[in-house]
Amino acid sequence: MPETGVKSTFSKSTGLPRKRFYRARAHSNPLSDSHFPVPISPSHVDYSIHFPQIFPDSSKKIQFADVGCGFGGLLISLATLFPETLMVGMELRDKVSEYVKERILSLRVANPGQYQNVSVVRTNSMKYIPNYFEKGQLSKMFFLFPDPHFKEKNHRRRVISPFLLDEYAYVLGVGGIIYTITDVEELGDWMKSCLENHPMFEALTEKELEADPVVKLLSSATEEGQKVARNEGQTFQAVYRRIVLTEQTS
Repeated sequence: MPETGVKSTFSKSTGLPRKRFYRARAHSNPLSDSHFPVPISPSHVDYSIHFPQIFPDSSKKIQFADVGCGFGGLLISLATLFPETLMVGMELRDKVSEYVKERILSLRVANPGQYQNVSVVRTNSMKYIPNYFEKGQLSKMFFLFPDPHFKEKNHRRRVISPFLLDEYAYVLGVGGIIYTITDVEELGDWMKSCLENHPMFEALTEKELEADPVVKLLSSATEEGQKVARNEGQTFQAVYRRIVLTEQTS
């Protein structure tokens, strides 16, 4: 029995962890050195830790990566929408990544057979994406409400940049999709411009956006998106497909 006066970090009604015990700063400095284990290559990622009900009796690989996954709202929605697809959230803040881990474990207990395809890692995705994923491994990457880093001198910290798009293009298979959304117009313009000017990405058409069930989740599945909606704010999204690099002729 828990000691009298000690508050449980889990809700009695839902069995899920309570966010207020896992609060952290809205964003972390991606250029600082944090201490956590990093696999030396994708072949060193231990899938049995993340997906114990699936491995080692499977050859599946992670296909979705939610970069800066926050409290895991999108991941939880995607897990049931794509039950046969392995996906992982990548979060730098230790308390937040621990919350997502506990949330997934609780959902697995409460819903036998479900949420076995989703996991989370605490890592710095701006540094270690190639350590987790092979060339062309991913089919979807998500960048939802990233830190805007308003000051021009800090634009190098933005998670969408020409340099980082090279890395994302490497781990995305041809036809793979990058989803971005923000409530900061200037950042929305920046991300769209970076993607538009990169030779290995092209925008989805309006028809394709309307037909993609994931697009509807971008503004509704995350805590940040729900907050923007409550405040009747605007969002700015850019959704682009990984294409084959075509050689330029003179």
